[in-house]
Amino acid sequence: MNQSKLYINKELSWLSFNERVLQEAADKNNPLIERIRFLGIYSRNLDEFYKVRFADLKRRIIINEEQNLNNNSNELLKKIQNKILKKNKDFDYLYNELLLEMARNKIFLINERQLSKNQQVWLRQYFKNYLRQYITPIMINNETNLVSFIKDDHTYLTVEIISSNHIKYALLEIPSNRVKHFISIPPKTPYQHKPIILVDNILRYCLNDIFKGFFDYDKLNAYSMKMTRDAEYDLIMEMESSLMELMSSSLKQRLTAEPVRFVYQRDMPDKLIELLCQKLGISSYDSIIAGSRYHNFKDFIKFPNVGKAHLVNKPLPRLRHICFDQFRNGFDAIRDHDILLYYPYHTFEHVLELLRQASFDPSVLAIKINIYRVAKDSRIIESIIHAAHNGKKVTVVVELQARFDEEANIYWAKRLTEAGVHVIFSAPGLKIHAKLFLVSRREETHIVHYVHIGTGNFNEKTARLYTDYSLLTADTRIANEVQRVFNFIENPYRSVSFKHLMVSPQNSRRMLYQLIDKEITSAQSDIKAGITLKINNLVDKGLINRLYTASSAGVKIRLLIRGMCSLVPDILGISENIQVISIVDRFLEHARVYVFKNNGNPLVYLSSADWMTRNIDYRIEVGVSLLDPKLRQRVLKLLDLQFNDTVKARFLDKDLSNRYVQRGNRRKLHSQLAIYHYLKSLEQPHN
Repeated sequence: MNQSKLYINKELSWLSFNERVLQEAADKNNPLIERIRFLGIYSRNLDEFYKVRFADLKRRIIINEEQNLNNNSNELLKKIQNKILKKNKDFDYLYNELLLEMARNKIFLINERQLSKNQQVWLRQYFKNYLRQYITPIMINNETNLVSFIKDDHTYLTVEIISSNHIKYALLEIPSNRVKHFISIPPKTPYQHKPIILVDNILRYCLNDIFKGFFDYDKLNAYSMKMTRDAEYDLIMEMESSLMELMSSSLKQRLTAEPVRFVYQRDMPDKLIELLCQKLGISSYDSIIAGSRYHNFKDFIKFPNVGKAHLVNKPLPRLRHICFDQFRNGFDAIRDHDILLYYPYHTFEHVLELLRQASFDPSVLAIKINIYRVAKDSRIIESIIHAAHNGKKVTVVVELQARFDEEANIYWAKRLTEAGVHVIFSAPGLKIHAKLFLVSRREETHIVHYVHIGTGNFNEKTARLYTDYSLLTADTRIANEVQRVFNFIENPYRSVSFKHLMVSPQNSRRMLYQLIDKEITSAQSDIKAGITLKINNLVDKGLINRLYTASSAGVKIRLLIRGMCSLVPDILGISENIQVISIVDRFLEHARVYVFKNNGNPLVYLSSADWMTRNIDYRIEVGVSLLDPKLRQRVLKLLDLQFNDTVKARFLDKDLSNRYVQRGNRRKLHSQLAIYHYLKSLEQPHN
């Protein structure tokens, strides 16, 4: 078979995932405000696609052309452009539909042309009091270096200052990172409810307040624009430079990196478009998109609900794990038996409280933890600093190469170091993506180690939005190996072995191949064999090929993939035993779970690693085998609920069609809600 038909291109598969997000905005069963917020998520995702994946493709094309290499990158670029342009039309249609639906619910998103006299007076005063201080026009002339001035993914108004015989141009930055995006204004009449205006449109209305008295003009016109830059950067290795200095230097490169996308208001004059493209160095490889008046739709993620409660999802109160309420402290609870938390259904407060207790507990001797993405006002960081002040031996592994969180992590690294914490960085090119902490505690005559192994970050904010697992255990078999992982992080080139942990890049690929091969052997011996995976992305060709081999041997394979999936299901003789679904819903499916039937005694792994080459071979990732049979059964039950979803599950296929799974004669099952109620039943006190 043609090799190209065995794999779906990962960029196109990613765009297909984002289409599933757009489906949620289109789904009339979702509350109105949630649909608007899905438009924001779609837009934010697309911004990141351009910064990372589109930019990488552009670099590949340029390198191939310089080396006179022929491949299909140019053709792929055209497919991507066409797909995005088509979806942009769907997006615009949906946005207009939702504006009408908001109006039906007495929520009005108005522009500067729809203002009453009273509203005009109110807005001018609002501008003077809250916005004017942030507005400084930049004149565009021959000397203006727009590339160095324009910030990535910020929206600007390009203003034509028109006099009788001349046009000057100025640029206004929309200060959306300093002020509210959506401003509630007084209603026109007592019958008009809840009018909202975007900060962009306040500036459009107040152009005269900005330019009058400084320029002579007959007319002012404003057109919005946005530029997206390549998010990659180079680490310039110097013998005398620390990794923190290298990362700081490299982040400055990102600020002036090459553009990859230029979006402009579709009625912008051609002469102005040409001027901006020239000033920004837009090339034929870049994406040039005519759009609406508003380009930072990611702001709509925080669209306020000024209407009735039913316009947003009914809240699901976070669940407390029953075990933590039965003991005087978290350590006693974990020592009694392993505890599994599943966010955002369970509260993240248990982990925060455990680290708070560790920071002052006189029995705690040492804490080791690795951080990748933490919350802006991280209580975990505060507990770690308090622990150091209380004389604990504290080691923190800070991942400075966490994309888009580099600057925040540099700040945390400096603050931790100042507090006396021993801070470790990964080697350049070897990101640490594992989610671990280890607390060493003296109990009577010996030391007990308490560990956390998770699938998601130590982040209070994302723990309310992402589905992720946290395993908390004092099992010496696991704890001893977690200690070895921390030793490996400090000495990544020293040989180390693991039995219960799957650690990239040490043993993950080998173990996964062995586990798949064992299922193949079972199937060939007429023993029931099966593999179930829940991961974010499946693009590694080595692992895909192994799954194809397993399917050909009769192994039944179920895949739940949120994002990219390069595997093609239902190819006769190759993947006909593989079913792939995806779920996009109110919570982002982020947990990674690997299940192998293992001759009727299932092996269940929770992991930080997706099945991508970078996660298996080029990052430090950790997966753990669940040793407690009750916890294994719980995870299998949760997976079954998801694989039986009849509301939010879509089939992934070679056509990237995103067809919803048909309910047929099965009962309606909305898996995220079903999971919540199942876990809630487990956490009820038993008489």
